Amino acid sequence: MAKRILILIAALLIIGKFQARSQSNNTVKYPKREFRGAWFPTVTNTTWKDMTTDEIKADIIRVLDALASIHINAVLFQVRPQADALIVSKLEPWSRFLTGEQGIAPEPFWDPAAFVIEECHKRGMEMHAWFNPYRVTSNEEEKLSPNHLYFKKPEMFVKYGKQIYFDPGLPESREHIYTVIKDFVRRYDVDAIHFDDYFYPYRIGREEFPDEASFLKYHKQDGFGRWDKLNWRRNNVNMLVKNLNDTIKSVKPWVKFGISPFGVWRNVSEDKTGSNTNSLQTNYDDLFADVRLWCQKGWIDYCVPQAYQRIGHPRADYEAVVRWWSANKYIPNLYIGQSALQMLKVKLPKGETENQLLRKMALTKECGNIDGNIWRPGTQLVEDKTLMDSLRTSYQKHPALIPAYPGLDSIPPASVKALQHKDGILTWKAPSPKAPLDEAQFYAVYCFKKGDKIQFDDASSLVAVVGNTCYTIPNNIKPGSYIYAITALDKLWNESKPIKIKVRKW
Repeated sequence: MAKRILILIAALLIIGKFQARSQSNNTVKYPKREFRGAWFPTVTNTTWKDMTTDEIKADIIRVLDALASIHINAVLFQVRPQADALIVSKLEPWSRFLTGEQGIAPEPFWDPAAFVIEECHKRGMEMHAWFNPYRVTSNEEEKLSPNHLYFKKPEMFVKYGKQIYFDPGLPESREHIYTVIKDFVRRYDVDAIHFDDYFYPYRIGREEFPDEASFLKYHKQDGFGRWDKLNWRRNNVNMLVKNLNDTIKSVKPWVKFGISPFGVWRNVSEDKTGSNTNSLQTNYDDLFADVRLWCQKGWIDYCVPQAYQRIGHPRADYEAVVRWWSANKYIPNLYIGQSALQMLKVKLPKGETENQLLRKMALTKECGNIDGNIWRPGTQLVEDKTLMDSLRTSYQKHPALIPAYPGLDSIPPASVKALQHKDGILTWKAPSPKAPLDEAQFYAVYCFKKGDKIQFDDASSLVAVVGNTCYTIPNNIKPGSYIYAITALDKLWNESKPIKIKVRKW
């Protein structure tokens, strides 16, 4: 109880300062705390079905190693693309994106989600499990597994366009999603649950989403009138988000819940508080996702608006989108979804191309309220040598700690113990936690040359974030006398006091 009271007091102090913290980071060349994520989609995967288990594992490791080389600190791995599973689940069938046929288990057997979690943690990276809540199919040709819920309870589903969806208006749909994710959080050592922008589907011309039956059944008890379907739809998604966050925290209070919405909340032409955009689709009016409300209410722990368009786009200008979100930051952790494909060779109206990486990165710094970026898709990012080199040598030159989550926990763990050096290897012992929130998840390694000022405010001295209790000093370190310092990082990235040791490199 005493710990929780201290958490609340510290959280109030820190939340009141988070904007100033972000603005001060604006002047730091190498920020010590910056979210650097990468989406790892499986719904677009066309190769794994023809690969062996070992080949798939090797492919995952190749991507993770490449991401680690540019100091990515979180991977958002898609575990539920279409009401299916890249996890061991009794609730939903194995994904066709893994084996080529829905419901067929991998052979030899393995658990992709558990594998990715383990490999991410080895590299000092978080693993955020990426779920799609409502989508069941992508086209009419897809074959669902005979044991899919669709055949057991067809009344829970609707067809819109050429796709099948859970009906978001049905309490049974929401309960199923809570159950699936609660089961996952309970059994896996995951760091966060993640949704992207797919709530109610994007509009298809003038075709109306077929939820009249559920609306007529539930709108009165939900508190809405006969002609208030749009607000009823928004309330359905609001209930999903709020109750899912509560569900996650009831199992593991440290597991974050983050959402990456479409970049435009509302156009200024529709709402004077909206962004200076003219998007054909918006979160509020078309996807029925009132993301701003979720941030204001604290129903999500981080928000990642997708600013995928170019600077100067006529309908959803990158600059207008980023500036709006920065000005409407109701949540301590705001990141920007960046398109790797809209960086180095951006097509302009007259057919010419432009490198917008420098301008986009400068904008996110200039805004002051933005705490990092997530790259889409990470699997294509690692194939772009030029962009990878730019991130490695400039924008993500040094490792960075993930921004803390003071609203969840702000008390740091105890310091590491028994720090030693032998033959170029540092070893230490984990601190003894008093509660699960105090457990050390990762460790930060700092290195200071002789004569350096010993300070921990930026990342210039941060050389690694590791998931185990040892660190091998690289062979390319020049001879001399160094001071190394180790800090413990708990599951919410609170940092302990450093423990230092002098090392002579010969």
